[in-house]
Amino acid sequence: MKKRYIVLENNEVFEGVAFGADKDSVGELVFATGMCGYIETLTDPSYYGQIVMQTFPLIGNYGIIEADFEGECCVRGYIVREWCRIPSNYRAQYDLDRFLKKKGIPGVCGVDTRRLTRVIRESGVMNAVICDKLPKDFNALRDYAVKDAVKSVTCKNISVFPALGMSTRYRVALMDFGAKRNIVRSLCTRGCEVTVFPAYTLAEEILNGGFDGVMLSNGPGDPAENTEIIEQIKILMGKIPMFGICLGHQLMALAQNAETEKLKYGHRGVNQPVKDLNGTRTYITSQNHGYAVKSDTVKTGRLSFVNANDGTCEGVDYPGLCAFSVQFHPEACAGPHDTAFLFDKFCDLMGGKADAVR
Repeated sequence: MKKRYIVLENNEVFEGVAFGADKDSVGELVFATGMCGYIETLTDPSYYGQIVMQTFPLIGNYGIIEADFEGECCVRGYIVREWCRIPSNYRAQYDLDRFLKKKGIPGVCGVDTRRLTRVIRESGVMNAVICDKLPKDFNALRDYAVKDAVKSVTCKNISVFPALGMSTRYRVALMDFGAKRNIVRSLCTRGCEVTVFPAYTLAEEILNGGFDGVMLSNGPGDPAENTEIIEQIKILMGKIPMFGICLGHQLMALAQNAETEKLKYGHRGVNQPVKDLNGTRTYITSQNHGYAVKSDTVKTGRLSFVNANDGTCEGVDYPGLCAFSVQFHPEACAGPHDTAFLFDKFCDLMGGKADAVR
C-alpha cells in the first residue's frame, strides 16, 4: 500500500494510505459529520476548492450511485478513516475508489480522523496539501485561497424543467450559484416549472420572464465576493416572491445591507439542530457552509431560525419584501427532511398568501 501525507498549514503532518487519483492537491480542509450521504457530499458544488474529511469512520458502504449525484464533483481531496472496498447495495454501480480516480480526486485513508477533527475544531479551518512526498516549499499551501467559486460552478446555459405529475402551478426562476439537483426536484414535484439561470443573469431578464417566484440556490465561497450578483438581488427583492437557501440566504442578507462572517470551522453534516423562533420546535437539519449572516446586522428582516448549538443566524424573514431565506438545506436528499415544508411555504408565497412570511 502506498503512503500518502496530509500536511496542514500549521506544519502538522498526518500519514495515511493512498487511494483515489494518483496526484497531489492543495485545498481548504473541512470536516463533515454525516453518517451517510457521502455521495451527495462529494457531488455538492458547495464544497468547491475544499478537501473534505468525513468524521464517520467507515465510508463507501453502499457504493456509488450516479442517480444520487447532486451536481459536479468539485472537492480537491477526500479523507476517511476507512473506505469500504466491497460495497453492498442493490443500486451500487461501482466503489468509492473508482469514483475518485474517475474524477481526478486524491484520497487518503487510514488516518486518525478523530485527532484531525480536533485540530480543526481547536485551530479553525486551514489549508492542507495531500501529497506523496513531503513538500520542501510551503508557500503554495499558505497562499492558497478559494476564489471565483460561484463563477467556477454555475451553469453556462439556461435550462427548463417541467412540473412533475401535474399541470404547472407556478413558474420559478432558479439562480444557479452551485445548485443541488434536489432543489429543482423539490420544486417540480410541487407543480413548479423551473427555469435554471446562470448566476450572473441580470434582474431585468428575470423580471421580464413572467415568473411567479425566484429561488436563490446554495453555492460555495465567500458570499461577500459576489458583488455583481448582490446588486441584481437587490433589484429583485420586493418585486417578486423570493426564497434563498444557504449561499442564497447570505446573498439576500447582503443585498439588504446585513453582514456575513467566516465561522471558525463551519457547519457541515446532517445533524445540525435549528430552533424555530416563530414557534416552539427545533428541527434537525443538513448544512454545508463556512460563512454565516451576522445576526446583529439584520435590520430589514427578522430572524426566523437560529442554530441551537452556537446561536448563529439560520434564517431570515422579509415580510415587507415577500421573501425569506434559510441557511440550512430543506431539500437535503440524504436527509433529514424535517424542513421540506419550506418549499410549500414558498409556493404559498407565490400563490399570493401574504401571511406565508410572518
